[in-house]
Amino acid sequence: MVPAEDPRAARGSLRWLWWLAAWIAFGLGLLGVLLPGLPTVPFMLLAAGCAARGSPRLRRWLEQHPSFGPALHDWEANGAVSRRAKRMAVMMMTLCSLILLLVAPLPAWLLASACMATVAVWLWRRPEA
Repeated sequence: MVPAEDPRAARGSLRWLWWLAAWIAFGLGLLGVLLPGLPTVPFMLLAAGCAARGSPRLRRWLEQHPSFGPALHDWEANGAVSRRAKRMAVMMMTLCSLILLLVAPLPAWLLASACMATVAVWLWRRPEA
């Protein structure tokens, strides 16, 4: 029996663009593991969404990955984010804000910190896994 193809999968010439976008998002997500201020989970969510249209193999791998899979499942099932992920995101945003305070002009720090605070409020309003 042949498994049903993902209905989101792109056909024809656009598939390679989805494939490329999935791998770029995946690479940025991996960088986010190492660099404070660069988020991991949003890039992995983007990678999974793009992979559904361009790389079913990458999509399956992400879904089955012990670290990324549960977050993907929680997000897709009901837009949920784990409490641990919320805490880590807020800690990293706070760290980035402090670094910016030291190295950036005040208007840039205010704008960036306001954006991060908005994201933090939105994030804490998401349901928990």
